[in-house]
Amino acid sequence: MQKIKLITDSTCDLPIEVIEKYNIEVVPVLINFGEESYLDNVEITRDEVFERIEKGDTFPTTAQITPIRFVEIFKNAISNGSKVIAILMSSGMSGTYQSACLAKSMLENEDIHIVDSEKICSGLGILVIRAAMQISEGKSIHEITYDLEVNKHKINTSLSFDSLDNLVKGGRISKAVSVVTGVLGIKLILDMKDGVMIVKDKVRGSKKAFKRILADLEVSGHNEEVPVLLVNLDMEEISQLLRNYFNANNIDYIECPVGSSVGIHSGNKVSGIFFIEK
Repeated sequence: MQKIKLITDSTCDLPIEVIEKYNIEVVPVLINFGEESYLDNVEITRDEVFERIEKGDTFPTTAQITPIRFVEIFKNAISNGSKVIAILMSSGMSGTYQSACLAKSMLENEDIHIVDSEKICSGLGILVIRAAMQISEGKSIHEITYDLEVNKHKINTSLSFDSLDNLVKGGRISKAVSVVTGVLGIKLILDMKDGVMIVKDKVRGSKKAFKRILADLEVSGHNEEVPVLLVNLDMEEISQLLRNYFNANNIDYIECPVGSSVGIHSGNKVSGIFFIEK
């Protein structure tokens, strides 16, 4: 059986118990407040990031992981006799994927396989879980990377936001969309397509948001080999409705935190699901 090291970045927002179970190496992105830089979830927490934003501090930005950092990580894995799968955040939202590709070319090693998830947050996380499960099953690295390329296009995302202010500040969605929701009190349900955030639907109220989040799951069904990932950040009403539904229908799910790098853009109220369609 091949020895495979699974690597991802800190925007995957997976629970620590999943990371430890599958021995996943999570490389932190940088959180920048002006000239100050911190390693995501290592030197600064999500709550500390939100606290500084609320105090009117400089709005933070995130910085891609450098090629040199990936060179160090890849060399360490290879020296331990492992092949490498690095599944990284969308190349449409960060240069991290390109940094990893450059590191691979610098090392000139074909045992390094890099996957552009075209997702972020638990959209990335669900691919990492999929790969981790297949590694534990003894699948080859080529089988796994092929499967990831197929299934990344089957990831369904439905996220409800209370406010889109941070997405606007971070350049992830247009100001015009945010103004509409603020004036009308509409909750937007967002999706990710081709590596960028798009509006899936507009609804009023938490119960309608809950029903819209579940609509695609009920219509298309989900690949039961991989748990549904539930994201909750201080939007308890919708999240509890989702938990109740999953428990009542015996649907396997994992509740995932929203880390500081993703939280910068999501703001402090978001709930929704990620799943792989059948």
